[in-house]
This record gives sequence, C-alpha cells and structure tokens, in this order.
Amino acid sequence: MENYDVNQVKNIALLGHAGCGKTTLAECMLFEAGLINRRGTVEEGNTVSDYNAIEQEKGSSVFTTLLHTDWRGFKINILDTPGNDDFVGEVIAALKVADTGVMLLNAPFGVEVGTDIIWEYTDKFKTPMIFAVNQLDHEKADFDKTVEQAKSSFGRKVTVVQYPLNAGLGFNAIIDVLKMTMYEFPPEGGKPKKSPIPASEKEKAERLHNELIEAIAENDEGLMELYFEKGSLDEDEMRKGLKIAMINHEMFPLFCVSAKKNMGSGRLMGFIDNVCPSAVEMPPQPLTDGRKLEISPKGNPCVFIFKTISEQHLGDMSFFKIYSGELKVGAELLNEETGAIEKFTQLFTVEGKKRENVEKLTAGDIGATIKLKSTHTNNTLHGKTEKLEIEPIHFPTPRLRVAIVPTKRGEEEKLAVALHQLQEEDPSLRIEISPELKQTILHCQGEMHLNMITNKLLQVYKLSVEFVPPKIPYRETIQKSVQVSYRHKKQSGGAGQFAEVHMQVEPWHDGMPDPKGMTVRGRDEIPLPWGGKLVFFNCIVGGVIDTRFLPSIMKGIMEKMENGPLTGSYVRDVRVSVFDGKMHPVDSNDMAFKIAGTMAFKDAFSQASPKILEPVYELEVLSPEEIVGDIMGDLPTHRAIIEGIDSEGHYQKIKARIPLAELQNYATSLKAISQGRAKYNIEFADYLPVPMEIQDKLIKNHQPEAVEA
Repeated sequence: MENYDVNQVKNIALLGHAGCGKTTLAECMLFEAGLINRRGTVEEGNTVSDYNAIEQEKGSSVFTTLLHTDWRGFKINILDTPGNDDFVGEVIAALKVADTGVMLLNAPFGVEVGTDIIWEYTDKFKTPMIFAVNQLDHEKADFDKTVEQAKSSFGRKVTVVQYPLNAGLGFNAIIDVLKMTMYEFPPEGGKPKKSPIPASEKEKAERLHNELIEAIAENDEGLMELYFEKGSLDEDEMRKGLKIAMINHEMFPLFCVSAKKNMGSGRLMGFIDNVCPSAVEMPPQPLTDGRKLEISPKGNPCVFIFKTISEQHLGDMSFFKIYSGELKVGAELLNEETGAIEKFTQLFTVEGKKRENVEKLTAGDIGATIKLKSTHTNNTLHGKTEKLEIEPIHFPTPRLRVAIVPTKRGEEEKLAVALHQLQEEDPSLRIEISPELKQTILHCQGEMHLNMITNKLLQVYKLSVEFVPPKIPYRETIQKSVQVSYRHKKQSGGAGQFAEVHMQVEPWHDGMPDPKGMTVRGRDEIPLPWGGKLVFFNCIVGGVIDTRFLPSIMKGIMEKMENGPLTGSYVRDVRVSVFDGKMHPVDSNDMAFKIAGTMAFKDAFSQASPKILEPVYELEVLSPEEIVGDIMGDLPTHRAIIEGIDSEGHYQKIKARIPLAELQNYATSLKAISQGRAKYNIEFADYLPVPMEIQDKLIKNHQPEAVEA
C-alpha cells in the first residue's frame, strides 16, 4: 500500500436522491482507476459498494460504504451513501468526515425531494460541493431544466463547468468550459478523445467560460485584481480560485456524467484530485469545549469514530477519520468519553467488504480497525495526556415508532441483545424500554428503515418479531383549585394507624403567586422525570402535623402521580399546599401519613376537572408545489393544525402541529398522496389537552385495567 502525503488524500461523499446513480458512479471510478477489471451493476447485485445481502435484495444502497481509489498519485476515499431519506443517519455520518460532497442530479427528473433534504445537512456542515448531472443518456434527459432547478434550490453559486452535447439517447460528448475542450466518448464509454470545441458551440462555451472566470474572481481579492489586470485567468489561477470558493461554500461547480455508460467519471476524478480540498486544507474541526483542532500531520494522533458495524466472527469494526498526527499499528489511545485505553492492533483501508492491512495512516485519511472494546460511534480517541473531544454527529429525530415483541416466548433476552447491537451500528435508531408503557419501542426513520431492521433481525440474529401499535405516553393534570381533607384511621389491636391531612390542590404554572390566605413555611419544587413539576408547600401552622411526616405525605402524592386516576398515566403540573391536619401521639406514623396523602390527593384530583394531555409534535412537510393542496387537505384528518407554509427552492415547506397518536400512520398516508415525492420531519413540541370525545374514549378504555388493578 502506497504511503500518501496529507495533501494527496481526498475524502468525498457521493450524495443524492435514491436511484440517481451514486453506486454506479462509484463503480466507474474504481474501474477507471484499474482497481476492478469489470464494472458491476446494481441490477445484477455485483457492485463493490452494495455488497450487503439486504442491499442486493432491495436493489439500492442501505448503508454508507467506504471505498478508495488511487488516481494519478492521489488517494480518493469514496463514501457511497444511500439516497432514501429513511437512511439519512448514514448520510450525516459520511458528511461529518467528507471534505467534499458530490451531489448527483438525475437529468430526467431534475432536483428531487431527497436531494433537497440532503442539502440541508451539507449546508449545516458547510461541505464543499460538486454537482454532477447524471443519466444524460436517458431519452428524457433535460440538462438545462436540471441546472435551472439546481440554481433555484441551491442558489446562483451553482456554476456550470461542463455541459452536454446532444443529451439524450445519442449522448456522447461533453464540453468543458474550464479547460475549453470537448470530450468525445466511444459508444461503450471509457476514455474520451479530446477535441476542439465545435464552431457551433464556441459562442456558448466562451460565454460560460467567462461566467466561470467572473464567479471565481469574485471570491478572491487577489484573483479579482489579476482578472482586471489581464482580462482573464489561466487554468492554474482558476483552479486555485475554485478551491478557495468551494472551501468557503461560495461556489458549487457542476459537471456532466453518464455513470451507466462510464462517460465523464475520469474528468470528475481529475477535478477532485487537482481542485477539491484535502482535509488539511479545510477549516479546523470544532471541539465540544469551544476550541478548534487544526487538521495536521503533526502532533499526537487524534481519531474520530464515525461508523460502527458488526461482522460475524470479527466483532465490531470501527471506521474512523484521523484529525491529527499519524496512527500506527500498536498505538494506544485514550477514549475521551469512556476513559478506556484502546490499542489499535490492526489498521485497514477498505474497499466494500474487502480490507487491506496497512501499518500506518496519516492525518486526513479514513480507515478502519477492529476489537475496540469500549469505543462507539461518535467517540474521540487521542494521546493519553491530552483532552480532546470532537463535536459529535447529531442524528435526526426518529419519525416512526413501533412496539416490538418476539414471536416466540423465551427470546426476550436474545432480542434485547440484538436491538442493542443494531443501535450500536445505527445511532439514528433509538431503542426505548418503557416502564411507563410496558413496551419495547423502536424509534426509527420510516417504513424502509423498519423493514431493514426486521430483515436484519431475521437474517443475522435468526429472530422472528412482530410489531404492534405503541401506546401513547399521555399525561394527566387538573384545571381548577380544590380543597380536601382525608382521615386515615386503622385499629387492629395494639398500635394502630392515624393521620388526617387537609390540602389544597391546584394547577401549577410558572410565575404563580403563593397560595392566598396561607402561611408558607416551606416549599419544594420537584421537576418530574416525565416532564412538568410538582410544587409542594408546607403551610402547617401550630404544629398540628409534625414536619417529619411531610415527606411521607409528599411520597404518597408522588406515588399517585405515577398512576393517574383517569388512564393510569403520569400526572404533571400540580401544586399541593398542606395547610391543616391532625396526628395521634401513638398511632401516627410515616405509613399512615403516606396513605392519607395518597387518598387526599386522589380525591382532590377527581374534583379538580381532570384533563388528559397528549404529546404534540412540530411537523414540517417538504413537498412539490403541485401537491401542496392535497397534503394540506389531508392534514386536518390527522387532527393536525396548519401553522404556515414557506417556499424552499422549488419546494414548499408546510408547518403544522400534529398529535403523536396521529403520526403512527402519517408516513403511509403521505407516501400515498405524494407517490413518495414529499418528506417530513418531526420534533416534540408540547403536551396539550385532548378533545373531550377522545378523553371520554380513553377513560372508558382504561376502566377494565383500573378495576383489575
């Protein structure tokens, strides 16, 4: 394995909507570099990238696959990402470590919803971007429309570097306005012939060439002066300006390819080598403590784990990027999060499912290792005397929740182990063991994500499971203030039990004044684990209840708040003021006051206009303009309240609030309405009252459980 200088390592992520040709382009790049002697196809299931059985079965990428190629003395690490939005966690992890994104656009369809969604993340990371218009050999290819949509969606920073000649079924030539050359391809693709630009295209090429020069000059003061001085820029000056503009996210050069026919991939790779930034040319990496880490081959090694997979017979394989120093076999590094010392017994470069042992890797490079015992995705490892933690990957909020149960009894523990491993590999999946709902709940990104999990449980772990609707974590509260008293008296020979408690129970909200007509002698404001608060006032006067019994009263209240009287749900946002009572010098004890507190609170709650609250989420739907009306018409059927609509490129973003209970089937509904062209994101907003007819139904459904309890 050749040792590369830090400036010779380029890390790229292939991005784009499902079906835009990322895996096919990756195959072309490996073929052009001579790493494979035959190009596989997605249809035949024999590509280097989509090697997983699940991907071959589905005919599309599910996981981000690491590849690499040597091209004219440069090493290009390629991260081939999935295009379906359900696997966006894989895309975000790739963007974290990529130094350039290559966004493929589908010439027949232009900018698709998946492209827009991925762009949001590239914009957050400020990843230097290249656009590549693919499938120019398709009969419905429309290059000009695709470019216009790209500029509409991503700004006028999208700058044409190449355009096709005779796009469509006869596509065979690309005009490059950076090199001012035409590339003509043989019918089977491959190495092109360089030719002068035809006279019929000269004027258009000159115009685009000048637009490119002006765009480059605008982003660098020195180049602007040169441009004014000479009236032009040479190729080297243009390359320098392009790199600066790309790093600053000020220019997105656009290229042409036909991955299926292997046309244009070599020129794209040449641009990646000559122009795209290496890791050491990128801005410093932010750390969690606010500092920044210069990406440099100097100093002690510092690596970041961006992906973990489990391999049979090998255990966990950790994929990492080196941000500082040089990593050698045998190196021992400290895990900043766990405090464990990890030894790198082996280092690999990766080509799909193939691995090649190497002795060392340097700053900026991406590699893999195995058998890190206490290290997980998002962990930083570094020299033992340092303190460094790279800003972690922030994965999106899951959109689909289902409860999972094994179909065979006795496999609960085996399922728990499998789910833990799946979550280790895929941090966009969240496993919740809910004592409240008494269910194991999967929080995932969508139906395809769920199908992949099911498939993997069956194929890898030999587990058959079924999914059931998850319960909703309702909450209960009250709407008015009441005063109650309760006397607990029990005599059964010998010492008895006696306690009498008088309390005022009322709804709580921030900024409430102290209770009127009472002397406050103590206050406890308790944030509840399930959200909201219990505020407890000691308003006892004259010592009618000893202060040592107040914690028992509060404990009784808390126990009842864990099992609300309406639906058995948690109670929140209540203020209790204990203002009077009685005790007995012999028979009063902690248990008696706990029972009195519980029963008094229960009575008060039932009299204080109890109300069931449901979790409500902020919903954002990204949709093509022509189906916005259908989507907005459907939302009220899910009890959603539409809050507004904004334009985002050539898409519309609908904002609404929707109850969690209605989100369960929303993904299916939206897919049916939009034919998969619309996507949505959710984020928890608040707990709000349910409509009265639903409250009545929930109480009625809970009655058998309450009687049984």
